[in-house]
Amino acid sequence: MRVVVPFAPERPKTRLAPTLDEAERAAFARTMLDDVLSVLSTLDRERRVPVDPLVLSTAPVDADAPVAVDDRPLTEAVDDRLPASDGDDPVAVVMADLALATPDALERLFEPDADVVIAPGRGGGTNALLARDPAFHVDYHGVSVRDHRAIAAEADLSLAHVDSYRLATDVDEPADLVEVLLHGEGAAAAWLREAGFSVVAADGRVDVERSSD
Repeated sequence: MRVVVPFAPERPKTRLAPTLDEAERAAFARTMLDDVLSVLSTLDRERRVPVDPLVLSTAPVDADAPVAVDDRPLTEAVDDRLPASDGDDPVAVVMADLALATPDALERLFEPDADVVIAPGRGGGTNALLARDPAFHVDYHGVSVRDHRAIAAEADLSLAHVDSYRLATDVDEPADLVEVLLHGEGAAAAWLREAGFSVVAADGRVDVERSSD
């Protein structure tokens, strides 16, 4: 199964600017991409789900998977990789910033026998999806999970949802780093710890702090 992993290496994760400088954001984004590719590799190696990952990047990047450079908006770039006709293999789209993803979590995306499978993100996004029918197309503008439901309904396609905390958690804001430090099992969590980040609790709230050493 082809798995498309969109990635934008130029000026990534700008909303993490209060916490990480530009070089650090680039390194952290790349580490999360490596984690996602590692999870996919584990699925393939264990033959739980035979997958063929493709990094869909807005600029050239070295990765442990084939890379296709496409600087068009995300919707157009992904649409060109979805099934185009009956009989085409299914295509999954998994975002590169799912730092909590595990093989078990991603395996659940491939289990439902539906034309379209969606793993919603927090805040209305679509963090992962699987398309089996060429009548489906993506729309990553605005509230994409709502739009993808509507697209599937209009095309009379069966739709399944994957309710997964790990797939719902994409890393965009400084507060998201708490989740990575608490629940991450890959290199992204280790990267944060090596950069001096830790979880603190004060006044009933959980946050991250960074040592000055």
